[in-house]
Amino acid sequence: MRYTRSRGAFTLVEIMIVVAIIGLLAAVAVPNFLKARTTAQKNSCIANLRMVDSTVQQWALEMKMASTDTYTLSDTGLLGYFKGSALPGCPGGGSYLPGSSVALPPTCSLSSLGHTL
Repeated sequence: MRYTRSRGAFTLVEIMIVVAIIGLLAAVAVPNFLKARTTAQKNSCIANLRMVDSTVQQWALEMKMASTDTYTLSDTGLLGYFKGSALPGCPGGGSYLPGSSVALPPTCSLSSLGHTL
């Protein structure tokens, strides 16, 4: 009786090659994913800053404020102009700061990372 060897399993070398390829793909994909996530947070933060600025401008116009007048983002009259009466949050974990006057746009506390209008 003759025994034939069936080739039904992977060899250790084949498994090691597959693991190396998966590791290489992960090494390339993970940094790109993290960069895309950071870019998306930055773009969302900038969009929120634009929305806050336009809301402040609308509020200031309706309240007949001068461009040199100051404001706070916690002013209850101003908060009523935001949807849900709440200031949007920064997706990057920062906080929004008012401009020094109505004429200047608000900024994000993460502005060192490029989160500005």
